[in-house]
Amino acid sequence: MKENDQHILRLIQSPFTKEIGYRQLIETYQKRVYHVIRRMVIIHEDADDLTQNTFIRAFRSLDKFEGNSSLFTWLYRIATNEALTFLEKKKKRFFFSLEDHQEKMESYLDQPGILTGEEIQKKLEKALLKLPDKQRLVFHLKYQEELSYEEMSEVTGTSIGALKASYHHAVKKIEQSLLNQ
Repeated sequence: MKENDQHILRLIQSPFTKEIGYRQLIETYQKRVYHVIRRMVIIHEDADDLTQNTFIRAFRSLDKFEGNSSLFTWLYRIATNEALTFLEKKKKRFFFSLEDHQEKMESYLDQPGILTGEEIQKKLEKALLKLPDKQRLVFHLKYQEELSYEEMSEVTGTSIGALKASYHHAVKKIEQSLLNQ
């Protein structure tokens, strides 16, 4: 565990510095957690809410943190679980078929001012939306966050072999999708 993580945990464990520790935890990891979630759910408002939920969940279960991984890995796991659960509930609540959900998210990406950057970024985002949630997560962790398969295994609780297979399938689907756009 990193020295900074140990410092934050010591602050949180003391009744006199608990609030400072929580604030430092948020300041240290909030942006990274938000970006993980935003890549999964696309819509800023949803990502904002889920980031807040991630930290609330983390605060409630911090006493269960064993220190076998970094705080970032632990928060990452909570964040990805929050995002995957949210997406599943959203699909069920609105009775979206997978295609309807993808179309709705793609139309959100087409709105002016939502995403900045080059057109290829938009095309990649659209291709990512066509992936199953788990494959999108694995692609994001490997390609965009540059996590090792070992770190990804800690975050997702999935075997390294299964992660490699998911990443391979995701890359193939993205390539095919980009060729068809």
